[in-house]
Amino acid sequence: MSISPRRSAVALAALTALVLSGCSDGPDRPRPAPTTPAPSSAAPTPGADDPAARAAALVATLSDEDLVGQVLMPYAYGSSATDVSAGSAAGNRALAGVDTPAEMVAKYRLGGVILVGFSADDPTSGNQATTNVDNPKQVRALTDGLRAAAGKLPAGAAPFLVGTDQEYGVVTRITDGVTQLPSPLAAGAAGNPALTEAAWRAAGAELAAMGINMDFAPVADVLATRSTVIGSRSFGADPATASPQVAGAVRGLQAEGVAAAVKHFPGHGLSAADSHTELPVVGQSRAVLDRTAFPPFRAGIDAGAMAVMSAHLNVKAVDPGTPATFSRKLLTDVLRGQLGFRGVVITDGMNMAPAKKWSPGEAAVRALNAGNDLILMTPNVGQAYDGLRAALTDGSLPRTRLVEAVTRVLTMKFRLAGHAQPALGTLDDAGHRKAAADLAAAAVTVLRGRCGGAVAGPVSVTSSGGRDRTRAVLTEALTAAGVKVVPSGGTVVHLVGYGDGAKDLRAGADVTVAMDTPYVLSGAKSPTVLATYSSTRASMTALAAVLAGKARPTGRSPVPVPGLPATTCGA
Repeated sequence: MSISPRRSAVALAALTALVLSGCSDGPDRPRPAPTTPAPSSAAPTPGADDPAARAAALVATLSDEDLVGQVLMPYAYGSSATDVSAGSAAGNRALAGVDTPAEMVAKYRLGGVILVGFSADDPTSGNQATTNVDNPKQVRALTDGLRAAAGKLPAGAAPFLVGTDQEYGVVTRITDGVTQLPSPLAAGAAGNPALTEAAWRAAGAELAAMGINMDFAPVADVLATRSTVIGSRSFGADPATASPQVAGAVRGLQAEGVAAAVKHFPGHGLSAADSHTELPVVGQSRAVLDRTAFPPFRAGIDAGAMAVMSAHLNVKAVDPGTPATFSRKLLTDVLRGQLGFRGVVITDGMNMAPAKKWSPGEAAVRALNAGNDLILMTPNVGQAYDGLRAALTDGSLPRTRLVEAVTRVLTMKFRLAGHAQPALGTLDDAGHRKAAADLAAAAVTVLRGRCGGAVAGPVSVTSSGGRDRTRAVLTEALTAAGVKVVPSGGTVVHLVGYGDGAKDLRAGADVTVAMDTPYVLSGAKSPTVLATYSSTRASMTALAAVLAGKARPTGRSPVPVPGLPATTCGA
Protein backbone atom coordinates (compact mmCIF):
# COMPACT_ATOMS: atom_id res chain seq x y z
CA MET A 1 0.00 0.00 0.00
CA SER A 2 1.30 3.46 -0.83
CA ILE A 3 1.48 5.88 2.07
CA SER A 4 0.48 9.47 1.59
CA PRO A 5 2.82 12.29 2.66
CA ARG A 6 0.40 13.17 5.45
CA ARG A 7 0.47 9.65 6.83
CA SER A 8 4.26 9.48 6.56
CA ALA A 9 4.40 12.69 8.56
CA VAL A 10 2.13 11.18 11.22
CA ALA A 11 4.38 8.14 11.46
CA LEU A 12 7.46 10.30 11.92
CA ALA A 13 5.66 12.47 14.43
CA ALA A 14 4.55 9.50 16.51
CA LEU A 15 8.05 8.07 16.46
CA THR A 16 9.54 11.32 17.77
CA ALA A 17 6.64 11.92 20.20
CA LEU A 18 6.00 15.26 18.52
CA VAL A 19 2.63 14.49 16.97
CA LEU A 20 1.80 16.82 14.09
CA SER A 21 -1.60 17.55 12.64
CA GLY A 22 -2.54 16.92 9.01
CA CYS A 23 -5.38 17.36 6.60
CA SER A 24 -8.58 15.37 7.04
CA ASP A 25 -9.30 12.12 5.28
CA GLY A 26 -12.98 12.99 5.62
CA PRO A 27 -15.53 10.89 7.51
CA ASP A 28 -16.66 8.99 4.41
CA ARG A 29 -13.29 8.06 3.02
CA PRO A 30 -13.24 4.34 2.09
CA ARG A 31 -11.12 2.43 4.53
CA PRO A 32 -7.84 0.98 3.25
CA ALA A 33 -7.56 -2.69 2.43
CA PRO A 34 -6.63 -4.78 5.47
CA THR A 35 -2.94 -4.90 6.15
CA THR A 36 -1.33 -8.30 6.26
CA PRO A 37 1.62 -8.97 8.57
CA ALA A 38 4.81 -9.81 6.68
CA PRO A 39 5.66 -13.52 6.65
CA SER A 40 8.38 -14.63 9.01
CA SER A 41 10.77 -15.14 6.10
CA ALA A 42 10.55 -11.50 5.03
CA ALA A 43 13.52 -9.23 5.56
CA PRO A 44 13.22 -7.26 8.81
CA THR A 45 12.10 -3.67 8.50
CA PRO A 46 13.57 -0.82 10.54
CA GLY A 47 12.09 -0.81 14.04
CA ALA A 48 10.43 -4.21 13.51
CA ASP A 49 11.18 -5.18 17.12
CA ASP A 50 10.26 -1.78 18.57
CA PRO A 51 6.59 -1.67 19.65
CA ALA A 52 6.48 2.14 19.41
CA ALA A 53 7.91 2.11 15.89
CA ARG A 54 5.50 -0.61 14.80
CA ALA A 55 2.62 1.37 16.29
CA ALA A 56 3.65 4.56 14.50
CA ALA A 57 3.99 2.77 11.20
CA LEU A 58 0.56 1.17 11.54
CA VAL A 59 -1.10 4.42 12.65
CA ALA A 60 0.16 6.02 9.43
CA THR A 61 -1.90 3.56 7.37
CA LEU A 62 -5.19 3.99 9.22
CA SER A 63 -8.20 6.02 8.14
CA ASP A 64 -10.09 8.26 10.53
CA GLU A 65 -12.69 5.53 10.99
CA ASP A 66 -10.03 3.03 12.00
CA LEU A 67 -8.40 5.48 14.38
CA VAL A 68 -11.73 6.12 16.09
CA GLY A 69 -12.42 2.39 16.43
CA GLN A 70 -9.08 1.75 18.12
CA VAL A 71 -10.00 3.90 21.13
CA LEU A 72 -13.28 2.08 21.80
CA MET A 73 -13.49 -0.95 24.13
CA PRO A 74 -17.16 -1.78 24.68
CA TYR A 75 -18.83 -4.82 26.13
CA ALA A 76 -21.00 -7.06 23.96
CA TYR A 77 -23.83 -9.51 24.55
CA GLY A 78 -23.25 -13.22 24.09
CA SER A 79 -20.89 -16.02 25.09
CA SER A 80 -19.80 -16.61 21.47
CA ALA A 81 -18.37 -14.20 18.92
CA THR A 82 -20.65 -15.36 16.12
CA ASP A 83 -23.47 -17.50 17.55
CA VAL A 84 -25.68 -15.75 20.09
CA SER A 85 -29.16 -16.18 21.51
CA ALA A 86 -32.09 -14.07 20.39
CA GLY A 87 -31.86 -12.09 23.61
CA SER A 88 -28.15 -11.40 23.13
CA ALA A 89 -28.75 -10.37 19.53
CA ALA A 90 -31.40 -7.91 20.70
CA GLY A 91 -29.00 -6.52 23.28
CA ASN A 92 -26.28 -6.04 20.67
CA ARG A 93 -28.71 -4.31 18.33
CA ALA A 94 -29.66 -1.84 21.05
CA LEU A 95 -26.02 -1.31 21.97
CA ALA A 96 -24.44 -1.19 18.54
CA GLY A 97 -26.93 -1.98 15.74
CA VAL A 98 -25.50 -5.46 15.09
CA ASP A 99 -26.39 -9.00 16.13
CA THR A 100 -23.09 -10.49 17.29
CA PRO A 101 -19.86 -9.44 19.01
CA ALA A 102 -17.87 -10.25 15.85
CA GLU A 103 -20.10 -7.95 13.80
CA MET A 104 -19.56 -5.21 16.38
CA VAL A 105 -15.79 -5.57 16.08
CA ALA A 106 -15.98 -5.40 12.27
CA LYS A 107 -18.47 -2.53 11.97
CA TYR A 108 -16.72 -0.19 14.38
CA ARG A 109 -13.07 -1.31 13.78
CA LEU A 110 -12.84 -1.86 17.55
CA GLY A 111 -9.58 -1.80 19.46
CA GLY A 112 -10.86 -4.21 22.08
CA VAL A 113 -13.75 -5.71 24.00
CA ILE A 114 -14.30 -6.17 27.73
CA LEU A 115 -15.76 -9.44 29.02
CA VAL A 116 -18.21 -9.02 31.87
CA GLY A 117 -19.90 -11.18 34.48
CA PHE A 118 -20.47 -10.92 38.22
CA SER A 119 -21.23 -12.79 41.42
CA ALA A 120 -23.82 -12.15 44.10
CA ASP A 121 -21.40 -10.18 46.30
CA ASP A 122 -20.01 -8.04 43.48
CA PRO A 123 -20.22 -4.28 44.24
CA THR A 124 -19.78 -3.53 40.52
CA SER A 125 -22.80 -5.54 39.37
CA GLY A 126 -24.87 -2.43 38.72
CA ASN A 127 -23.28 -1.68 35.36
CA GLN A 128 -22.82 -5.27 34.16
CA ALA A 129 -25.70 -5.58 31.72
CA THR A 130 -24.80 -9.07 30.55
CA THR A 131 -22.30 -11.87 31.06
CA ASN A 132 -19.81 -13.37 28.62
CA VAL A 133 -18.36 -15.92 30.99
CA ASP A 134 -19.39 -19.54 31.52
CA ASN A 135 -16.15 -21.54 31.71
CA PRO A 136 -12.55 -21.32 30.46
CA LYS A 137 -13.13 -23.36 27.30
CA GLN A 138 -16.02 -21.11 26.30
CA VAL A 139 -14.00 -17.97 27.08
CA ARG A 140 -11.11 -19.19 24.92
CA ALA A 141 -13.50 -19.90 22.02
CA LEU A 142 -15.04 -16.45 22.43
CA THR A 143 -11.69 -14.67 22.45
CA ASP A 144 -10.50 -16.71 19.46
CA GLY A 145 -13.62 -15.62 17.58
CA LEU A 146 -13.15 -11.97 18.48
CA ARG A 147 -9.53 -12.07 17.31
CA ALA A 148 -10.53 -13.71 14.06
CA ALA A 149 -12.88 -10.81 13.37
CA ALA A 150 -10.31 -8.20 14.40
CA GLY A 151 -7.58 -9.79 12.31
CA LYS A 152 -9.43 -8.82 9.12
CA LEU A 153 -9.32 -5.12 9.99
CA PRO A 154 -6.71 -2.61 8.79
CA ALA A 155 -5.34 -2.56 12.36
CA GLY A 156 -5.32 -6.36 12.47
CA ALA A 157 -1.54 -6.62 12.61
CA ALA A 158 -1.75 -5.50 16.26
CA PRO A 159 -3.15 -7.95 18.83
CA PHE A 160 -6.80 -7.36 19.66
CA LEU A 161 -7.40 -6.34 23.28
CA VAL A 162 -9.65 -8.57 25.36
CA GLY A 163 -9.94 -7.32 28.92
CA THR A 164 -11.82 -8.21 32.06
CA ASP A 165 -11.99 -7.31 35.76
CA GLN A 166 -10.21 -10.27 37.36
CA GLU A 167 -9.32 -8.63 40.67
CA TYR A 168 -9.89 -11.74 42.83
CA GLY A 169 -12.14 -11.55 45.84
CA VAL A 170 -15.58 -10.02 45.34
CA VAL A 171 -14.81 -8.78 41.82
CA THR A 172 -13.80 -11.89 39.91
CA ARG A 173 -15.37 -12.36 36.50
CA ILE A 174 -14.14 -15.89 35.81
CA THR A 175 -14.53 -18.23 38.78
CA ASP A 176 -14.99 -21.77 37.48
CA GLY A 177 -12.04 -23.88 36.45
CA VAL A 178 -9.37 -21.32 37.34
CA THR A 179 -7.06 -20.79 40.30
CA GLN A 180 -8.77 -18.53 42.80
CA LEU A 181 -6.39 -16.13 44.51
CA PRO A 182 -7.28 -14.68 47.90
CA SER A 183 -8.48 -11.08 47.83
CA PRO A 184 -6.09 -8.13 47.56
CA LEU A 185 -6.82 -7.30 51.21
CA ALA A 186 -5.59 -10.79 52.11
CA ALA A 187 -2.40 -10.10 50.18
CA GLY A 188 -2.05 -6.89 52.15
CA ALA A 189 -2.40 -8.87 55.38
CA ALA A 190 0.26 -11.32 54.22
CA GLY A 191 2.60 -8.40 53.62
CA ASN A 192 4.92 -10.29 51.28
CA PRO A 193 5.14 -8.76 47.78
CA ALA A 194 7.05 -11.78 46.49
CA LEU A 195 4.09 -14.04 47.32
CA THR A 196 1.76 -11.54 45.68
CA GLU A 197 3.85 -11.42 42.53
CA ALA A 198 3.99 -15.22 42.30
CA ALA A 199 0.23 -15.55 42.74
CA TRP A 200 -0.56 -12.84 40.20
CA ARG A 201 1.88 -14.39 37.76
CA ALA A 202 -0.14 -17.60 38.00
CA ALA A 203 -3.26 -15.52 37.42
CA GLY A 204 -1.69 -13.86 34.40
CA ALA A 205 -0.79 -17.19 32.84
CA GLU A 206 -4.37 -18.42 33.24
CA LEU A 207 -5.89 -15.25 31.80
CA ALA A 208 -3.52 -15.46 28.84
CA ALA A 209 -4.48 -19.10 28.27
CA MET A 210 -8.10 -18.01 27.93
CA GLY A 211 -7.16 -15.29 25.43
CA ILE A 212 -7.41 -12.36 27.83
CA ASN A 213 -4.50 -9.94 27.49
CA MET A 214 -5.64 -7.06 29.69
CA ASP A 215 -6.72 -7.18 33.32
CA PHE A 216 -8.41 -4.16 34.87
CA ALA A 217 -6.43 -4.74 38.03
CA PRO A 218 -4.81 -4.36 40.48
CA VAL A 219 -6.81 -1.92 42.59
CA ALA A 220 -4.36 0.72 43.85
CA ASP A 221 -6.95 2.53 45.97
CA VAL A 222 -5.82 3.03 49.56
CA LEU A 223 -8.69 2.06 51.85
CA ALA A 224 -8.78 5.34 53.75
CA THR A 225 -12.53 5.02 54.39
CA ARG A 226 -14.74 2.08 55.33
CA SER A 227 -16.10 1.48 51.87
CA THR A 228 -18.17 -1.47 50.68
CA VAL A 229 -17.49 -0.34 47.10
CA ILE A 230 -13.72 -0.81 47.39
CA GLY A 231 -13.37 -2.77 50.63
CA SER A 232 -11.34 -5.96 50.23
CA ARG A 233 -10.54 -5.02 46.63
CA SER A 234 -7.85 -2.78 48.17
CA PHE A 235 -4.50 -3.96 49.52
CA GLY A 236 -5.04 -1.89 52.66
CA ALA A 237 -5.15 1.46 54.41
CA ASP A 238 -1.43 2.20 54.53
CA PRO A 239 0.10 3.42 51.26
CA ALA A 240 3.55 2.31 52.43
CA THR A 241 2.43 -1.33 52.59
CA ALA A 242 -0.11 -1.23 49.75
CA SER A 243 2.39 0.18 47.25
CA PRO A 244 4.72 -2.84 47.02
CA GLN A 245 1.68 -5.09 46.75
CA VAL A 246 0.41 -3.15 43.74
CA ALA A 247 3.86 -3.35 42.17
CA GLY A 248 4.03 -7.10 42.75
CA ALA A 249 0.66 -7.69 41.12
CA VAL A 250 1.64 -5.57 38.11
CA ARG A 251 4.91 -7.46 37.64
CA GLY A 252 3.17 -10.81 37.97
CA LEU A 253 0.48 -10.11 35.40
CA GLN A 254 2.74 -8.51 32.83
CA ALA A 255 5.38 -11.23 33.07
CA GLU A 256 2.77 -13.47 31.43
CA GLY A 257 1.74 -11.06 28.69
CA VAL A 258 -1.31 -9.54 30.37
CA ALA A 259 -1.42 -5.75 30.57
CA ALA A 260 -2.16 -4.47 34.06
CA ALA A 261 -4.53 -1.52 34.36
CA VAL A 262 -3.95 0.04 37.78
CA LYS A 263 -7.14 1.61 39.12
CA HIS A 264 -9.07 3.79 40.08
CA PHE A 265 -6.97 6.94 39.67
CA PRO A 266 -6.70 9.21 41.58
CA GLY A 267 -7.98 6.98 44.41
CA HIS A 268 -11.50 5.66 45.00
CA GLY A 269 -10.61 4.53 48.52
CA LEU A 270 -10.79 8.12 49.75
CA SER A 271 -14.58 8.11 49.43
CA ALA A 272 -17.18 5.59 50.58
CA ALA A 273 -19.71 6.64 47.92
CA ASP A 274 -20.38 4.43 44.89
CA SER A 275 -19.37 5.92 41.54
CA HIS A 276 -21.63 3.45 39.74
CA THR A 277 -24.63 5.43 40.95
CA GLU A 278 -23.36 8.89 41.97
CA LEU A 279 -20.33 11.17 41.74
CA PRO A 280 -18.30 10.60 44.92
CA VAL A 281 -16.62 13.63 46.43
CA VAL A 282 -12.97 13.34 47.41
CA GLY A 283 -12.62 16.22 49.83
CA GLN A 284 -9.10 15.62 51.13
CA SER A 285 -6.39 18.20 50.58
CA ARG A 286 -3.79 17.94 47.86
CA ALA A 287 -1.20 17.14 50.53
CA VAL A 288 -3.27 14.15 51.66
CA LEU A 289 -3.65 12.98 48.06
CA ASP A 290 0.11 13.19 47.54
CA ARG A 291 0.81 11.35 50.78
CA THR A 292 -2.01 8.79 50.78
CA ALA A 293 -3.68 8.22 47.42
CA PHE A 294 -0.89 8.62 44.88
CA PRO A 295 1.94 6.37 46.18
CA PRO A 296 0.39 3.02 45.12
CA PHE A 297 -0.28 4.41 41.64
CA ARG A 298 3.30 5.64 41.46
CA ALA A 299 4.47 2.18 42.55
CA GLY A 300 2.41 0.55 39.81
CA ILE A 301 3.78 2.98 37.25
CA ASP A 302 7.35 2.35 38.42
CA ALA A 303 6.72 -1.40 38.11
CA GLY A 304 5.89 -0.85 34.45
CA ALA A 305 2.09 -0.86 34.44
CA MET A 306 0.95 -0.57 30.84
CA ALA A 307 -2.34 1.13 31.74
CA VAL A 308 -4.03 3.23 34.41
CA MET A 309 -7.81 3.46 34.78
CA SER A 310 -9.32 6.85 35.57
CA ALA A 311 -12.20 7.15 38.02
CA HIS A 312 -15.48 9.03 38.18
CA LEU A 313 -14.50 11.08 41.25
CA ASN A 314 -14.94 14.75 42.12
CA VAL A 315 -11.48 15.63 43.45
CA LYS A 316 -12.09 19.02 45.02
CA ALA A 317 -8.43 19.83 45.70
CA VAL A 318 -7.48 19.55 42.02
CA ASP A 319 -10.49 20.07 39.75
CA PRO A 320 -13.67 20.62 41.78
CA GLY A 321 -16.91 19.56 40.13
CA THR A 322 -15.30 17.69 37.22
CA PRO A 323 -15.19 13.88 37.38
CA ALA A 324 -11.55 12.77 37.18
CA THR A 325 -12.36 10.82 34.02
CA PHE A 326 -13.00 14.14 32.28
CA SER A 327 -10.35 16.21 34.06
CA ARG A 328 -7.32 17.28 32.05
CA LYS A 329 -5.82 18.66 35.26
CA LEU A 330 -5.83 15.20 36.85
CA LEU A 331 -5.10 12.96 33.86
CA THR A 332 -2.69 15.10 31.86
CA ASP A 333 -1.18 17.49 34.41
CA VAL A 334 -1.01 15.16 37.44
CA LEU A 335 -0.95 11.57 36.13
CA ARG A 336 1.30 12.24 33.16
CA GLY A 337 3.05 15.45 34.13
CA GLN A 338 3.72 14.80 37.81
CA LEU A 339 3.58 11.02 38.20
CA GLY A 340 5.32 10.48 34.88
CA PHE A 341 2.94 7.91 33.38
CA ARG A 342 3.57 7.25 29.68
CA GLY A 343 1.22 4.35 28.99
CA VAL A 344 -2.47 3.97 28.17
CA VAL A 345 -5.11 5.76 30.24
CA ILE A 346 -8.49 4.04 30.09
CA THR A 347 -11.77 5.31 31.45
CA ASP A 348 -13.83 3.53 34.06
CA GLY A 349 -17.14 2.28 32.68
CA MET A 350 -18.80 5.01 30.66
CA ASN A 351 -22.16 3.42 31.41
CA MET A 352 -21.81 4.50 35.05
CA ALA A 353 -23.99 7.36 36.29
CA PRO A 354 -21.41 10.22 36.41
CA ALA A 355 -20.36 9.60 32.79
CA LYS A 356 -23.95 9.47 31.56
CA LYS A 357 -24.36 13.17 32.31
CA TRP A 358 -23.44 13.61 28.63
CA SER A 359 -24.47 11.72 25.52
CA PRO A 360 -22.21 8.77 24.60
CA GLY A 361 -20.59 10.78 21.81
CA GLU A 362 -19.93 13.91 23.85
CA ALA A 363 -18.71 11.86 26.82
CA ALA A 364 -16.23 10.01 24.60
CA VAL A 365 -14.90 13.28 23.15
CA ARG A 366 -14.57 14.87 26.58
CA ALA A 367 -12.77 11.79 27.94
CA LEU A 368 -10.27 11.74 25.09
CA ASN A 369 -9.60 15.47 25.34
CA ALA A 370 -8.95 15.06 29.06
CA GLY A 371 -6.21 12.51 28.37
CA ASN A 372 -7.86 9.09 28.20
CA ASP A 373 -6.72 6.81 25.38
CA LEU A 374 -9.38 4.07 25.60
CA ILE A 375 -13.12 4.51 26.14
CA LEU A 376 -14.51 1.62 28.19
CA MET A 377 -18.09 0.33 28.15
CA THR A 378 -19.86 3.15 26.34
CA PRO A 379 -23.64 2.78 26.72
CA ASN A 380 -24.05 3.10 22.93
CA VAL A 381 -21.24 2.09 20.60
CA GLY A 382 -22.71 3.69 17.47
CA GLN A 383 -23.30 7.03 19.15
CA ALA A 384 -19.81 7.09 20.66
CA TYR A 385 -18.24 6.18 17.31
CA ASP A 386 -20.26 8.77 15.39
CA GLY A 387 -19.64 11.42 18.04
CA LEU A 388 -15.89 10.94 17.81
CA ARG A 389 -15.96 11.11 13.99
CA ALA A 390 -18.04 14.28 14.07
CA ALA A 391 -15.67 15.85 16.59
CA LEU A 392 -12.75 15.13 14.28
CA THR A 393 -14.58 16.89 11.47
CA ASP A 394 -15.51 20.01 13.43
CA GLY A 395 -12.18 20.19 15.27
CA SER A 396 -13.51 19.73 18.80
CA LEU A 397 -11.35 16.59 18.97
CA PRO A 398 -7.92 17.48 17.59
CA ARG A 399 -6.57 14.82 15.26
CA THR A 400 -3.24 15.07 17.09
CA ARG A 401 -4.96 13.95 20.32
CA LEU A 402 -6.60 10.97 18.59
CA VAL A 403 -3.37 9.94 16.85
CA GLU A 404 -1.54 10.20 20.18
CA ALA A 405 -4.13 7.97 21.87
CA VAL A 406 -4.14 5.34 19.12
CA THR A 407 -0.33 5.28 19.02
CA ARG A 408 -0.27 4.55 22.74
CA VAL A 409 -2.89 1.82 22.40
CA LEU A 410 -1.09 0.15 19.50
CA THR A 411 2.27 0.42 21.27
CA MET A 412 0.78 -1.47 24.20
CA LYS A 413 -0.67 -4.07 21.86
CA PHE A 414 2.67 -4.65 20.17
CA ARG A 415 4.34 -4.94 23.58
CA LEU A 416 1.94 -7.78 24.32
CA ALA A 417 2.54 -9.45 20.96
CA GLY A 418 5.76 -11.22 21.96
CA HIS A 419 4.14 -13.54 24.50
CA ALA A 420 3.12 -17.05 23.47
CA GLN A 421 -0.36 -18.11 24.54
CA PRO A 422 -0.34 -20.88 27.18
CA ALA A 423 -2.49 -23.97 26.77
CA LEU A 424 -5.78 -24.23 28.62
CA GLY A 425 -4.34 -27.22 30.45
CA THR A 426 -2.27 -24.84 32.58
CA LEU A 427 -5.39 -23.60 34.34
CA ASP A 428 -5.65 -24.46 38.03
CA ASP A 429 -2.49 -26.55 37.92
CA ALA A 430 -0.57 -27.58 41.02
CA GLY A 431 1.96 -24.76 40.79
CA HIS A 432 -0.72 -22.13 40.48
CA ARG A 433 -2.70 -23.58 43.37
CA LYS A 434 0.44 -23.55 45.53
CA ALA A 435 1.03 -19.87 44.76
CA ALA A 436 -2.53 -19.08 45.85
CA ALA A 437 -2.23 -21.31 48.93
CA ASP A 438 1.02 -19.72 50.06
CA LEU A 439 -0.49 -16.26 49.84
CA ALA A 440 -3.68 -17.32 51.64
CA ALA A 441 -1.74 -19.03 54.44
CA ALA A 442 0.37 -15.93 55.06
CA ALA A 443 -2.77 -13.80 55.35
CA VAL A 444 -4.57 -15.53 58.25
CA THR A 445 -4.65 -13.09 61.17
CA VAL A 446 -5.55 -13.48 64.84
CA LEU A 447 -6.89 -10.18 66.19
CA ARG A 448 -7.99 -11.59 69.56
CA GLY A 449 -7.03 -14.78 71.30
CA ARG A 450 -4.00 -17.03 71.50
CA CYS A 451 -1.57 -16.92 68.61
CA GLY A 452 -1.64 -20.47 67.35
CA GLY A 453 -2.63 -23.71 69.02
CA ALA A 454 -5.47 -26.04 68.16
CA VAL A 455 -9.05 -25.24 69.08
CA ALA A 456 -10.70 -27.69 71.44
CA GLY A 457 -12.60 -30.23 69.38
CA PRO A 458 -15.09 -31.23 68.20
CA VAL A 459 -16.00 -28.18 66.10
CA SER A 460 -19.23 -26.99 64.49
CA VAL A 461 -19.19 -24.45 61.68
CA THR A 462 -21.88 -21.81 61.36
CA SER A 463 -22.19 -18.71 59.22
CA SER A 464 -24.30 -15.74 58.30
CA GLY A 465 -26.92 -16.46 55.68
CA GLY A 466 -26.15 -17.76 52.21
CA ARG A 467 -22.71 -19.20 52.89
CA ASP A 468 -23.46 -22.91 52.68
CA ARG A 469 -20.73 -23.55 50.11
CA THR A 470 -18.07 -21.87 52.22
CA ARG A 471 -19.14 -23.76 55.34
CA ALA A 472 -18.87 -27.00 53.40
CA VAL A 473 -15.39 -26.11 52.15
CA LEU A 474 -14.18 -25.27 55.67
CA THR A 475 -15.76 -28.44 57.05
CA GLU A 476 -13.93 -30.49 54.43
CA ALA A 477 -10.64 -28.73 55.18
CA LEU A 478 -11.01 -29.16 58.94
CA THR A 479 -11.75 -32.85 58.53
CA ALA A 480 -8.69 -33.26 56.32
CA ALA A 481 -6.61 -31.49 59.00
CA GLY A 482 -7.76 -34.03 61.62
CA VAL A 483 -10.41 -31.91 63.36
CA LYS A 484 -13.71 -33.61 64.12
CA VAL A 485 -16.64 -31.56 62.79
CA VAL A 486 -20.12 -32.04 64.24
CA PRO A 487 -23.49 -30.61 63.12
CA SER A 488 -23.90 -28.55 66.28
CA GLY A 489 -22.33 -27.94 69.65
CA GLY A 490 -18.67 -28.24 70.50
CA THR A 491 -16.43 -25.31 69.66
CA VAL A 492 -18.50 -23.01 67.43
CA VAL A 493 -16.62 -21.38 64.55
CA HIS A 494 -18.77 -18.66 62.97
CA LEU A 495 -18.07 -17.17 59.53
CA VAL A 496 -19.02 -13.68 58.34
CA GLY A 497 -18.29 -12.17 54.95
CA TYR A 498 -18.96 -9.42 52.43
CA GLY A 499 -21.74 -7.04 53.47
CA ASP A 500 -22.19 -8.56 56.93
CA GLY A 501 -22.66 -6.42 60.02
CA ALA A 502 -23.38 -6.75 63.73
CA LYS A 503 -26.67 -8.57 63.08
CA ASP A 504 -24.76 -11.35 61.34
CA LEU A 505 -22.53 -12.12 64.31
CA ARG A 506 -23.43 -15.10 66.50
CA ALA A 507 -23.75 -14.69 70.23
CA GLY A 508 -21.85 -17.43 72.00
CA ALA A 509 -19.56 -18.31 69.09
CA ASP A 510 -16.16 -19.39 70.35
CA VAL A 511 -14.38 -18.25 67.21
CA THR A 512 -15.52 -15.58 64.73
CA VAL A 513 -13.84 -15.34 61.34
CA ALA A 514 -14.09 -12.39 58.94
CA MET A 515 -13.80 -13.47 55.30
CA ASP A 516 -13.87 -9.95 53.87
CA THR A 517 -13.02 -6.62 55.51
CA PRO A 518 -12.46 -7.26 59.24
CA TYR A 519 -14.33 -4.22 60.61
CA VAL A 520 -17.25 -6.37 61.77
CA LEU A 521 -14.95 -8.10 64.24
CA SER A 522 -14.98 -5.01 66.47
CA GLY A 523 -18.48 -6.06 67.57
CA ALA A 524 -17.76 -9.75 68.04
CA LYS A 525 -17.75 -11.10 71.61
CA SER A 526 -15.93 -14.34 70.78
CA PRO A 527 -12.77 -14.99 72.79
CA THR A 528 -10.99 -15.66 69.51
CA VAL A 529 -11.43 -13.58 66.37
CA LEU A 530 -9.58 -14.18 63.13
CA ALA A 531 -9.57 -12.81 59.60
CA THR A 532 -8.87 -14.51 56.28
CA TYR A 533 -10.17 -11.55 54.19
CA SER A 534 -11.28 -14.10 51.59
CA SER A 535 -13.55 -17.13 51.25
CA THR A 536 -11.63 -19.05 48.59
CA ARG A 537 -10.80 -22.71 49.03
CA ALA A 538 -7.18 -21.73 49.63
CA SER A 539 -8.22 -19.34 52.39
CA MET A 540 -10.47 -21.90 54.07
CA THR A 541 -7.72 -24.52 53.91
CA ALA A 542 -5.30 -22.06 55.50
CA LEU A 543 -7.85 -21.26 58.22
CA ALA A 544 -8.35 -24.96 58.93
CA ALA A 545 -4.60 -25.42 59.35
CA VAL A 546 -4.54 -22.62 61.94
CA LEU A 547 -7.59 -23.95 63.81
CA ALA A 548 -6.05 -27.43 63.83
CA GLY A 549 -2.84 -26.08 65.34
CA LYS A 550 -0.81 -27.08 62.31
CA ALA A 551 0.09 -23.56 61.14
CA ARG A 552 1.01 -20.34 62.92
CA PRO A 553 -1.03 -17.32 61.78
CA THR A 554 1.36 -14.62 60.61
CA GLY A 555 -0.96 -12.06 58.99
CA ARG A 556 -1.52 -8.51 60.17
CA SER A 557 -4.73 -6.61 59.55
CA PRO A 558 -4.02 -4.13 56.74
CA VAL A 559 -6.82 -1.86 57.98
CA PRO A 560 -7.45 -0.59 61.53
CA VAL A 561 -10.24 -2.37 63.42
CA PRO A 562 -11.61 -0.40 66.39
CA GLY A 563 -10.69 -2.00 69.72
CA LEU A 564 -8.46 -4.69 68.22
CA PRO A 565 -4.76 -4.90 67.45
CA ALA A 566 -3.48 -5.68 63.96
CA THR A 567 -2.45 -9.08 65.36
CA THR A 568 -1.89 -10.84 68.67
CA CYS A 569 1.06 -12.71 67.17
CA GLY A 570 3.78 -10.17 67.93
CA ALA A 571 5.56 -7.77 65.66
